[in-house]
Amino acid sequence: MNLPNKITLSRIFIVPIFMLFIIPFPDWMLKSDFLAAIRPQITFLNDFIINNGNYIAAIIFILASSTDGVDGYLARKNKQVTRFGKFLDPIADKLLTTAALLALVQRGDVSGWAAMFIIGRELLVTGLRLVAAGEGIVIAASKLGKIKQVTQVIAISLTLLRNFPLSLITDIRFDKYMMFIAIIVTIYSGYDYIAKNIKVIRADE
Repeated sequence: MNLPNKITLSRIFIVPIFMLFIIPFPDWMLKSDFLAAIRPQITFLNDFIINNGNYIAAIIFILASSTDGVDGYLARKNKQVTRFGKFLDPIADKLLTTAALLALVQRGDVSGWAAMFIIGRELLVTGLRLVAAGEGIVIAASKLGKIKQVTQVIAISLTLLRNFPLSLITDIRFDKYMMFIAIIVTIYSGYDYIAKNIKVIRADE
C-alpha cells in the first residue's frame, strides 16, 4: 500500500479515537457492577473527557482534516493514484465529518437540522457520483466543494472548542454563525453539483 492510501486510511482509523474524547461514557457503564473494580478510574477518565476532551477532539479533528489534501497531492505528484484511493478518500472525509456532527448533536451543541442538511448533501452527491461512475463518467471535485469542506471544518472546530480562544475576548457565538454559513455553502454546493450533472440522472429519459 502506498503512502497516500496509508494517510487516507489513518483518517478512518482515527475516527473512533476522536469519538472517545468527545462523548463521555454512558451512565450504564459508570454504574455497572461488572466494572465496579475499576469504577474510580472510569469516573476519573469520564470527568477528564467532560472537562478537556473537546479540546483534544478538536486537535484530532483539525489534524485529520488537514491531511485531506495531502494524500491527493502526494498521489498525483508521485503518480500513485489508485482506484482504491479514489474510493477511500471521499469515504474518509465524510466519515470524519459525520462522526463529528453526530457527536455534537448528541452533546446538544449542534442542531439535528444542521447535521441533516450537511450529511444529506454528502449522501446526495455520493449517490450522484455512484450513478455517474456506473456510466463511466467521473465527477471531479469542484472549487465550491472545496470551499464547502473548509467552512465545515472551521464550523465544527469552533463548535468543538466552544469558541475558544475567541470566547476569552467576546461573547459572540462565532461557532453558530460559522455553522450557518457552512450549511448555506453546503446546500448551494449540492445544488451546483446536481445542476451541472443533471444529465447523468436523466440519461435514460
